[in-house]
Amino acid sequence: MSKRTLDYEERLTEALQMVAPGTPLRQAIENIVRARTGALLVLANEEEIRPMISGGIDIDVELSPMILYELAKMDGAILLDISGKHIIHANVQLMPDASIESQETGTRHRTAERVAKQIGALCISISAARDVVTLYSGQVRYIMEHIRSILDKADQALQTLEKFKNRLTQVSSSLAALEFEDAVTLYDVVSVLQRSEMVLVIAQEIERYIIELGTEGRLVELQLEELMVDVREEREAVLADYLPTLNAETLPKARMAFGSLESEELLSLTKLAELLGFPDEMNSLEKHVRPRGYCMLRRIPRLSRRQVESIVERYGSLQKVIDTSVDQLSTVEGIDTAKAKDVKEGLVRLRELNLLERYG
Repeated sequence: MSKRTLDYEERLTEALQMVAPGTPLRQAIENIVRARTGALLVLANEEEIRPMISGGIDIDVELSPMILYELAKMDGAILLDISGKHIIHANVQLMPDASIESQETGTRHRTAERVAKQIGALCISISAARDVVTLYSGQVRYIMEHIRSILDKADQALQTLEKFKNRLTQVSSSLAALEFEDAVTLYDVVSVLQRSEMVLVIAQEIERYIIELGTEGRLVELQLEELMVDVREEREAVLADYLPTLNAETLPKARMAFGSLESEELLSLTKLAELLGFPDEMNSLEKHVRPRGYCMLRRIPRLSRRQVESIVERYGSLQKVIDTSVDQLSTVEGIDTAKAKDVKEGLVRLRELNLLERYG
């Protein structure tokens, strides 16, 4: 994902948070839409926007939905501070740089777009003739949708996420079974990472819906939290297990690289293998690889992250942990005899469970 795309997403997220249901600003917007008076609201630093201001009334009062609604009955723009909590001016004429390109035809929308591009302010243009609210911030242009429409989209996205999560569970179980058989190939690893990233992409889309829904999105948020339990942690463990070189730099770098993939790049398993650190060679996806043991060990109850790291540092691979005795395992820092028995018994249970899921 490019820097420009990230900037666009960040600006849009901030704008949606400002006008989400449950906020005073959203309540005022809905009042204006119902009254069909139209309005141009600008949230900006006063020093930056002052050169564009002509005329108007100094207000300087705390934001109140009813006050903002009444001020919208006048023709000019209404200026708020950058936090959107204080009304500064009302009924002002804004004169942005006319050379700034705008695709809008209406005066209000064209002014909003140019102001947003010129100083990066959040501008909210509310159409008087139609129930349309458009957000502008920098290069962002976004038409707000009705809550019912967003809820429908969120519901569809949750259904899609559930299907993708089920597929991720299947490939993860398959990988776990292969780890116990010491039969993992690079193909198995990147298949899990591919499905993990697909799930995370859908989750990010739902997170935007939740932001846009505000107080109306609590149920959607709870469903998302339930579906996303351990997804990010499992992906982290897979990366830690299979990166050719694992240290404080390679793990965050790989995480960022996978998270920045475009949708079409996710379809190429060879591309994912390259990002993981394996060169593009003939039959590279058939390469036999061994896990360090992070995925399996983190699934053992009451085994802390530090204890997992100590075991992996000592043995270096899951197979060596499986082959070691309780007495040897109890010599690892932070692992006493009782904990060593828990680890060995836990691995046996996980092996039986995963082989049963894979072969029935």
